[in-house]
Amino acid sequence: MVMPELKCFSHIDLTVSDRERAAAWWHDVMGFTVVSRWRGDTFDVITLMHPSGLVVSVMTHDAPESGAFDKRRIGLDHLAFQVADRDELQRWVAHLEANGVAHSGIADMSYGPTLVFRDPDNIQLELFVTPLAELAERAIAESDLADARRPAAKRPSAAGS
Repeated sequence: MVMPELKCFSHIDLTVSDRERAAAWWHDVMGFTVVSRWRGDTFDVITLMHPSGLVVSVMTHDAPESGAFDKRRIGLDHLAFQVADRDELQRWVAHLEANGVAHSGIADMSYGPTLVFRDPDNIQLELFVTPLAELAERAIAESDLADARRPAAKRPSAAGS
């Protein structure tokens, strides 16, 4: 069977403590524009779009769970955005600083230069320079497992062979 194709991520919805504050942050800091506001049965949503086509919605619920975002809970750990090169990362450093957003500085990670910062609800965001497809192809090519493309949970176990 041939694997169905995916083009890219469509959107991400983030539950936030204050959707107006979050929408303003995504606009001012990340360059997104509000494209819609709507009310569901038990939640309110503001949807924003970036000129690149990325879509982020920020939402509040009528009966939210308490507590700040914590990447150790099951669910989202962080969002990462790819940028063209190190010069663009440096432009982001200056932009974040001009907007009063604390950040890690550019760190040279094994997968490429990375800049880490957080939104007003403590959700970690990253900007990085990495040719992901090339990195994945190299990892698969260097793997000596015949079924390296399959997640570990789906690989035949040695005990079952």
